[in-house]
Amino acid sequence: MAEKMTMAKLEEMVRSLTARVEELETKRGPKSSREMTEADAKRILCGDMAKMSHKVAAEKLGLSYGQVYSCRGGYTFRKIHDELRASRKK
Repeated sequence: MAEKMTMAKLEEMVRSLTARVEELETKRGPKSSREMTEADAKRILCGDMAKMSHKVAAEKLGLSYGQVYSCRGGYTFRKIHDELRASRKK
């Protein structure tokens, strides 16, 4: 038989879930304070930030972890990825 749910148990569950969501949202690094530019993407892919972790590069540029991850993964700034591949073939 299922345990009876009380308002106190529900309130505690909501508090617990809210704390967990906040922890997960802040776990990967900073939130973005601006949009990533092509110049940022070039620095992240082949410039001075190429060897930095996603988190460190994001912090230094005021970007989110996800923006750096997406750029390096080729999900965004595909034109720059294509340019880099073309220049490597030469």
